[in-house]
Amino acid sequence: MRTVRIFEHISLDGVIQHGGDRDGDFPYGDWTGPYRSPAGAQLVAEAQGERFDLLLGRRTYDIFAGYWPNQSGPIADGLNSATKHVATHRPDSLRWGPAETLGEDIAAGIRAIKTMDGPNLIVWGSSTLTSVLLDQGLVDELVLLVYPVVLGRGKRLLADRLAARELAFVGSKATATGILMNTYRHVGALQAAS
Repeated sequence: MRTVRIFEHISLDGVIQHGGDRDGDFPYGDWTGPYRSPAGAQLVAEAQGERFDLLLGRRTYDIFAGYWPNQSGPIADGLNSATKHVATHRPDSLRWGPAETLGEDIAAGIRAIKTMDGPNLIVWGSSTLTSVLLDQGLVDELVLLVYPVVLGRGKRLLADRLAARELAFVGSKATATGILMNTYRHVGALQAAS
């Protein structure tokens, strides 16, 4: 069975949104930029592994498709060569490939992909898809790249309607710029204390 791993750049207060004109009135632009380093990129590349496929929401797919095909290096090469499994109602417009649609029932599509042979599945961005994956118990690990900033506003990692989940801490690595790469294993529904 294939493993689903969620990777996310996140502020201390849970914001994952990145700015620019594609995100409306979000004022902070690329708030992660000042903290990135070659050592941090190496940590991410190692955590992703040499071979993986992607699970992406349509909006993240479109953002990535406008950027990554024009980049090179270990992270770009991995993203560009990965099969992109996309939650979309417009499969005909998936130009950055190889790409496939998850189908009308996203959870069923992901369950089917998990049972097939192939590399691990990685989710970048795609906050709506992340909430669906956690709610359906389809996530195996979360890798959170936590930045030493508090943004106060912006899109959060998870939807408010998500049922409570329990995670087990796997490990943490730090960069010299203050980014913590924390890895958690998904345990399941949160059990109330007795």
